[in-house]
Amino acid sequence: MSQRHDLGVIARSIIDSNQYMTLGTADEAGRPWVSPVWYASAEYREFFWVSSPEATHSRNLATRPQVSIVIFDSRAPIGTGQAVYMSALAEELEGVDLDRSIAIFSRRSEAHGASEWKPQDVRPPAVHRLYRATASEHWVLDPAGHPVHGRALDHRTAVKV
Repeated sequence: MSQRHDLGVIARSIIDSNQYMTLGTADEAGRPWVSPVWYASAEYREFFWVSSPEATHSRNLATRPQVSIVIFDSRAPIGTGQAVYMSALAEELEGVDLDRSIAIFSRRSEAHGASEWKPQDVRPPAVHRLYRATASEHWVLDPAGHPVHGRALDHRTAVKV
């Protein structure tokens, strides 16, 4: 198995084994905001969550859809943590995309002992909306470290998931 393949396995494992992702957004002026959101994923590229359209992160992505995402286990012992970092475009879902995507979100919700979600739960006048971030790039911390500086630097390596 090549190192890149190993890193892809690490990325998929992190996405599969966690329930929350940290979503980084910015407002019109570029002020950053990060929010933990419970997520469901499809093919390690699409990430779905439900939020109020009045939440800061929802308002931010309405005007600036570029987001950053990180998924990690916050309970990992010091020095052993690993994460998946992503660049993505996010949007509120409507129409046909909403029907397909709420089914994906609902399956994960029910698998974790929570409620079923239906399209009417995320359409006006409901309180929540369904959002999707489509990742364009994924990185993980390279266990081998930086090719020149070793482990002294945070060295992320792009991976295919």
